[in-house]
Amino acid sequence: MRVSAKVDYALRALAELAVAPPGPVKAERLATAQEIPLNFLENILLELRRAEIVGSRRGAEGGYHLAKPAAEVSLADVIRAVEGPIATVRGVRPEEVAYTGPAAGLRDVWIELRTSMRGVLEETSLADLVARAR
Repeated sequence: MRVSAKVDYALRALAELAVAPPGPVKAERLATAQEIPLNFLENILLELRRAEIVGSRRGAEGGYHLAKPAAEVSLADVIRAVEGPIATVRGVRPEEVAYTGPAAGLRDVWIELRTSMRGVLEETSLADLVARAR
């Protein structure tokens, strides 16, 4: 599995929000704390806001906050928000690929792999993630 910088940055920023005191957190603070390029992070936060994973408030006292408790946000939710489906083969769902001859069983392998990855990512919440750091 290849984890993109976008997914990595999204999860790191959300981990920071999960442990932040109540109230909005500036994108600059998240970027500095996790050494993430600010412009890239702002685009990621916009996608997370559209997916209703984070909320935001404008103004001098504004910033970002989790839109729901960290225990209710799975890592799979975050990945889907910023990247789309968890596992694809050449850009399509594993069920939609077809192979011939001795490679025909490969489709089932891709489906099993996606199921395994989903299991871990859907069962692991942001709260679980930050608990591992303690």
